[in-house]
Amino acid sequence: MNFKEQILQGIPKTMPPKRSLDSKISRAPKRKQILSNEEKKLALKNALRYFPKDWHKELASEFLDELNTFGRIYMYRFMPEYVMYARPIDEYPAKTKQAAGIMLMIQNNLDHAVAQHPYELITYGGNGAVFQNWAQYVLTMQYLATMTETQTLHMYSGHPMGLFPSSKDAPRVVVTNGMMIPNYSKPDDWEKYNALGVTQYGQMTAGSYMYIGPQGIVHGTTITVMNAFRKTLKSEETPAGKIFLTSGLGGMSGAQPKAGNIAGCITICAEVNPKAAQKRHEQGWVDEIHDDLNDLVVRVQKAMDQKEIVSIAYQGNVVDIWERFYDENIYIQLGSDQTSLHNPWSGGYYPVGLSYEEANTLISNDPEAFKNKVQESLRRHANAINKHTARGTYFFDYGNAFLLEASRAGADIMAKNGIDFKYPSYVQDILGPMCFDYGFGPFRWVCTSGKPEDLDTTDQIALEVMEIIKKVSPKEIQQQMQDNITWIREAKQNKLVVGSQARILYADAEGRIKIAEAFNKAIESGKISAPVVLGRDHHDVSGTDSPYRETSNIYDGSKFTADMAIHNVIGDSFRGATWVSIHNGGGVGWGEVINGGFGMLLDGTSEASEKLERMLFYDVNNGISRRSWARNEEALFAIKREMERTPQLKVTLPNLVDEEFLEGFM
Repeated sequence: MNFKEQILQGIPKTMPPKRSLDSKISRAPKRKQILSNEEKKLALKNALRYFPKDWHKELASEFLDELNTFGRIYMYRFMPEYVMYARPIDEYPAKTKQAAGIMLMIQNNLDHAVAQHPYELITYGGNGAVFQNWAQYVLTMQYLATMTETQTLHMYSGHPMGLFPSSKDAPRVVVTNGMMIPNYSKPDDWEKYNALGVTQYGQMTAGSYMYIGPQGIVHGTTITVMNAFRKTLKSEETPAGKIFLTSGLGGMSGAQPKAGNIAGCITICAEVNPKAAQKRHEQGWVDEIHDDLNDLVVRVQKAMDQKEIVSIAYQGNVVDIWERFYDENIYIQLGSDQTSLHNPWSGGYYPVGLSYEEANTLISNDPEAFKNKVQESLRRHANAINKHTARGTYFFDYGNAFLLEASRAGADIMAKNGIDFKYPSYVQDILGPMCFDYGFGPFRWVCTSGKPEDLDTTDQIALEVMEIIKKVSPKEIQQQMQDNITWIREAKQNKLVVGSQARILYADAEGRIKIAEAFNKAIESGKISAPVVLGRDHHDVSGTDSPYRETSNIYDGSKFTADMAIHNVIGDSFRGATWVSIHNGGGVGWGEVINGGFGMLLDGTSEASEKLERMLFYDVNNGISRRSWARNEEALFAIKREMERTPQLKVTLPNLVDEEFLEGFM
């Protein structure tokens, strides 16, 4: 069968043969054995319900072997034979362009050049899954191929519950991932219920089909690193020859060395998985790889002396670098960490002193011993960081739950008040007040033609729109406007594309709406040859309630509430989104965050124009409103400005309380 026929068949009519798997492909770590024998029977019953009864005897034995070996049932036998990548939109069998666009985005998430562990349907973050198993994938693609413009597909944590009658204006897909009853959102609950095959960890843009490769975080990382240097360097200094030390080259973290190059510093990024480091080097995202700590020390000292701009991957543990650099008196200007510490006990963080292979064996064979090793490593990690910060290093938490898990491990990272951490989140210090409070966040688009020339056209359109807006923008957002103009002007030469022809740009509601409208007109006129999919990272102004990251600069006591994210996805759904998603989990951990996202297909029609204006306006201003109610100064400025421009917008504003009055009153 050809590609279209394979999509349309869904679950095959005859059982396919077992698949052989390429040993060169990075595999997900084996999950711990958490199910009882009775629960394993239930997991098998849950898996077998996708298939005809006469297949059950053969598949039950195979699936039990997967469960006992990997801790999950992935159904490798049903993995398609065709190559997985984002094809041009017209190559998908579909009755609507909207459905075809979603199919394209799903396949991009599973592209072997994009996905972290493609055989296990994991896009990034160690456990950020598009689906739980391959039966869900083939069924979902079949549903999308046969969907009409008056049906909606409802996705329950990777499982396609089915097509339901709706309307042309309704979302084509509604996605939920990991939406647990609150008392069942502990890490072991994910292990158990994922192993049972009833829920999954969708991360942020994995399970919502909006991941665009490591480019998706490069821009935010670039902004963060540039402004961290601005905070710490003297006015006459530049980042050239200054060190940014971090770790993680897997999925999202793979963006760090590229961002460091753009920011103009020396980036040193440790990665324990050799395949991940090699992959980023082959893709041009990191300049050099070293696996000997002595060689690294010599290379870094040379780079500092010559004020180089270079990115270096170290195949090893970052704790060793922190400790050795202290002994060698190598000054680290900026420090952070972007390992997947939201998933600390299942391969998100590898402890110092163990090889990658030894650690993976321990995860499966003795999870309690592995947990102890991780916590011991975190204490050692934090101690080394503390020594460097005493010398002047600026360390920030990169929203990966490093400080949270270090605190739970008993590391010395608490402030004197015993409540706060001694180091800020990058959102508290940089992205919150500088970007999110003003409405700036990670606007994304994908050219569904797959043509680089269409991406070039969108880059030029976005640049022209941003330059026009900047001319009349208030002084408060001039820096943000200029940083983004510089970014989009240099985007092509920085070779950011991995997988689909996609781009990211930080913009506020005005910028997003005007760029999207210009795209829509260009599609209508044929200047852009095919539809464009709009989206964003969930790591944005309004999509995510995350007390240790996105909403860490909310100080009115509401940072542990999740009303904003829920309103975001509901509000987007009836204002024109093509698909919406709401997740438990994300970059800081299961049970630690609720995050929502959307996708929107622009097809050059007047309907698309109306939808983009309604939806993008709400998607951003919902978040600014919440931030202004929390008394954030920058958000108050932004929402007052928006109400002056938009008479229909009426937001409840806070009456500010005099601090001295409260001190005297109490």
